[in-house]
Amino acid sequence: MTEKPSFASEYPREQAELVRQTCLYVATKLGDLLDELVVVGGLVPSLLIPEESLPRGEDAHVGTMDLDLGLSLALLNADRYEELTARLRRAGFEPDVNEVGNQTFQRWKIEQSGHIKVTVDFVIPPSLDEDEGGKIRHIENDFAAVITPGLHLAFKDRQRFSLMGSTIMGEKASREIWVCGPGAFVILKALAFGTRGENKDAYDLYYVIRNYGSGIDDVLKCLNPFLHEKEAKKGLQILRSDFSDPDGVGPRRVAEFLYRAPSDELQADVAGFVRELLRKCDIS
Repeated sequence: MTEKPSFASEYPREQAELVRQTCLYVATKLGDLLDELVVVGGLVPSLLIPEESLPRGEDAHVGTMDLDLGLSLALLNADRYEELTARLRRAGFEPDVNEVGNQTFQRWKIEQSGHIKVTVDFVIPPSLDEDEGGKIRHIENDFAAVITPGLHLAFKDRQRFSLMGSTIMGEKASREIWVCGPGAFVILKALAFGTRGENKDAYDLYYVIRNYGSGIDDVLKCLNPFLHEKEAKKGLQILRSDFSDPDGVGPRRVAEFLYRAPSDELQADVAGFVRELLRKCDIS
C-alpha cells in the first residue's frame, strides 16, 4: 500500500470526497461481485460514523487518501477475479506504478486529464501456509493483492451501507456496499499498527473506539463473536502494550497526528478509552 501522510493537516477534504466518489463508482461497475468485497482502511470511519451523527463540536474524521478493498477467498476460488480485472479496465482503471516505474498490480489507479485522482489497494486474507502478512499475492499476470492477516474478520463483522451521491465521473448513483464493522476494524488497525506504527493507524483506531455508536459497548458487541480468534487476541495484546499507557507509542502518535506534538490531555483520553475496551474484553 502507499505510504500514509503522518499528520492530519496533510489530508485534504477534497481527496476524501474523491475516494468516496470512487468507491461509489467501483460499486456501480462491480455490482454482482460486491458480496465478495468489503471496504476496509481509512474510508471506514467516515462511513461507520457519519459527520451528522457526531456530538456538537466533535471533529469529523479526517478521511483518507485512497480506497482499500478486501477480497474474499471465495472470489478467488471461483476464479471471478478475471471478471473483476476486466471490469476495472473497462471502467478506466489500470495498475499504478511505484517510484521506480514498475507496475503495482495490487494497487490500481484512475486518472482524469492525465492526473491520478484515486488509487485502489486490494487486500486478501492469508490462505496458504507460506503466506506472510504484507507480502504480495500475485493472483494472475496483471492482478495482485496484499496479504493481510485478520482480514477474514471483516467478512464476519461487516455492515451494509447505502452509498449515494455523485461518482468520480459526475454520475448520480446509489449502491449498497459492505463496510468493515467496528470490531474487525479495531483489530485490523491494531495489527497494522503493530507492524508499521503509522500515526494514521493509531488515529483511526482511537477515532472508532471513541465515536462509534453510543459507546464502547457497541464496539464490544461487534468484537465479541471473534475474541477467541488468534488475530483478535494478537490485536488486543497490541492495544494493551502500545495504547493503554498515556505515554505509550499509540497515544503519542495520535497526538502527533492531530497536533504534531505531544498532548497530555489527548493521550490520557486515548489510553482511557483503550483501557475501558480492554477491561470489558476481560484481558486488561
